[in-house]
Parts: sequence; C-alpha cells; structure tokens
Amino acid sequence: MRKFLAGLLGMVLCVQTVYGIPVRAADVFEPGERPKAMQDVIRQEDPEQTNRDNSGNLTGLELSAESAVIMEASGGQVLLEKNADEKRPPASVTKVMTLLLIFDALADGTITPDTEVTTSEYAASMGGSQVFLEAGEKQTVDTMIKCIAVASANDACVAMAEKIAGSEPAFVEKMNQRSAGLGMTNTHFVNCNGLDTEGHLTTARDIALMSRELITKYPQIEDYSTIWMENITHRTKQGEKEFGLSNTNKLLKMVTNFEVTGLKTGSTSLAKYCLSATGRKDGVDLIAVILAAPDYKARFADAVTLLNYGFANCHLYKDENPGAVPETTVAGGIQEQVAGRLRGTFSYLSMGGENLDGIEKEWMMEESRKAPIQEGDVIGHLVYRLDGRELGSVEIEAAETVEKAGLWDYFKKVMGVFAA
Repeated sequence: MRKFLAGLLGMVLCVQTVYGIPVRAADVFEPGERPKAMQDVIRQEDPEQTNRDNSGNLTGLELSAESAVIMEASGGQVLLEKNADEKRPPASVTKVMTLLLIFDALADGTITPDTEVTTSEYAASMGGSQVFLEAGEKQTVDTMIKCIAVASANDACVAMAEKIAGSEPAFVEKMNQRSAGLGMTNTHFVNCNGLDTEGHLTTARDIALMSRELITKYPQIEDYSTIWMENITHRTKQGEKEFGLSNTNKLLKMVTNFEVTGLKTGSTSLAKYCLSATGRKDGVDLIAVILAAPDYKARFADAVTLLNYGFANCHLYKDENPGAVPETTVAGGIQEQVAGRLRGTFSYLSMGGENLDGIEKEWMMEESRKAPIQEGDVIGHLVYRLDGRELGSVEIEAAETVEKAGLWDYFKKVMGVFAA
C-alpha cells in the first residue's frame, strides 16, 4: 500500500512539474515591456508645419475671429489653433457645459426626459435670447433641452439649473467642477447661460474640450442640435399657445461638403460672435471653435474654413473588427487556457496622404502565463504597423480569473489521464 501511495505521489509531482514550468519564445515580452495602451487609442501625425508658426498659431489660413481651434473629436487632437488659450467671454457657447450637466443628470437618473420642470420668477426674468417661459409654467426636460440647444433660451437654462442643483449658483459650481475635471484650466463660469458678467471667461481650447465631452459621451445631443425648426406649446393660466423654435446655427442650412452636426452659437456685445461647430465626414468628427468674430457671417465662414481644412487633411483609421482574441496558456493553473479581451478600440489619425489600407496588425501574446491570473491582468498587446513603422497598440487583458492549482487539482488531472 505504501509503495502504491509513493508511486501515486511521484506521478502527481511529475505532472505538477510539467504544468508548472512556463514556456517562452524568443520574441515573447514580459508584462509591461511594451508601452501601455489607452482606451480608444489615438496616434496621429503632426499637421503640416506650413500652417503653424512656432507658437502653434495658424499662419496659412485667413480667419476673422480673434481666437479659434479645430480638434478631432475621438482622440482630442488639436489640428490647428489661433490664440487658443486667450481668455474671452464665450456668450451662449457657455450652454455647451449647461447641456453637458443636463445629460449627466439624465445619465445618473436625477431626471428623465419626461420630468416636469417649473419655471421660477427668477428664471422667467432672464433677458437676451429666450422662449418667454412664464413663472409657474411647466415644461418637460425634453422640451427644455430643445429650447436651449435650438433657440439658445436663457430662461430655460436657469430653470434647468434650478431643477438639477436647487439654484443657479449651485449649478454654476457644478459647471466649474466639471470643467476642472476636463482639464479646462483657463475657464471660470459665473452663470449658466453666458450673459455678459465680470469674470465669466473661457478659451477656444477649453470650449473644444467641453464640446468633445458632450458629443462623444452623449451622441444623442445631435438629435437636438440638428433640429432646424420646431414648435413648443406654452401652457399657462392664459391657456395654450404655440411658440416656434428656430435654430441659431445657420450652418445647418449652408451648403457644405460635410455633414453639420451642431453645436452651439453665441453672441453678446462684449463677446462678439462665437461658435462651437461640429461636423462629420467619412467617419471623422471635427470640432471648430470660433471666438470674437466681428459679425455673424464671419463666425460661420471661419468655421467652414477650419472644417474644410480638417476634413481635407484628416483621415481616421478605426479597427472596429479586430478579430478573435487568442487564448494564452496557463502554467500551474486550475485550467490550461485563459481567454483575453481588448481594452478598447484602436484608432489612428493621419494628417498626411498615407494609404491606411496598408495597416497591418499582430497579436503579441504571452506564450505562457504562470497562475494565478486575475481578471484584467495584461497578457498581451495587439500591435498596429504601417510600412514597418509601429503606430500603436491596444492592451489585451485576461477575461477571467484563473486560480493556482493545488494538490487536489493535480490529483484530479492524473485521475483524468488514467480514466482516458
């Protein structure tokens, strides 16, 4: 009996040794040897230097606006800029942040599109662009968003601010917190609608950042920002009456070689004419921000100039179908393979005339990984190259946890061999 047990233990130890030794190939890398990939990785070429001076400002494009910037939306790459960090009053482009906080509140369940919002005396007293909400009037969140996105309604902004935060000052505090979280280092909001107020300042770059957050995190904003005309119904003590909304963004009706998707206009005597314009072509989304243009025609012309430049020079590769992620062998685990999954989608932004059809990809997996393995551990990379040059990579993580095998697990494996 003792000889039988000794022999059995010897076989178990032998199997454990076999299962516990990692096997590596010469081209296999250690975890962490390659640069970490980001979620939705973006790599890009620099824009043509003839369009910039040493400060990064525009030199080859004629713009009337005092500040401007054009940004690619998916990765946040700034293509061209002009005085992009000079602080200026943004007028109603402020409402991009107001809309962002409204959609945040929708996302976390604070409000729903059907939630009724009651207009206060203070909200109804707003001047400038408005939809003439009366004190005590109730409208749904969905209608209020239309009033803000389409007609740039100051009264609707304040009513929504009070609904979400209890008061406009409390809402403005949230605006400044949100902007800080987006890296908008040159922005300070004083109100939620952009009426000229001392200290209410931002920059073209910061507006591009908040515009990017809105259109990428909440693409449903496009359902509102592209409305040209629509009626709402005022229901007050005087009865019901129709009120027409007309979009202040006249780009929507201009003939362009790209799709106009938004976003927000603004103008005051102090801010002059401002615009955050978004457009799409061939799967590329761009944001053109214009501050302090001399007139309303100039702001639209400048935006078209920037967007035309961007779409002419900007080409985006996005690998939506990378294929099945290979499994990795597990040494010394309760199972012999671990499944992998990609940490995001690879994208590459090119500002040249490269043929992106020539992009090649290679799965670089650890040939064997010693247990234990935790779900989320990096076990490889999907690497992208063009003409032999590495463009970037996406990390591959373990899709499950694999525990280290114990003596009983090895015993079961041995018994399984004998049973076979």
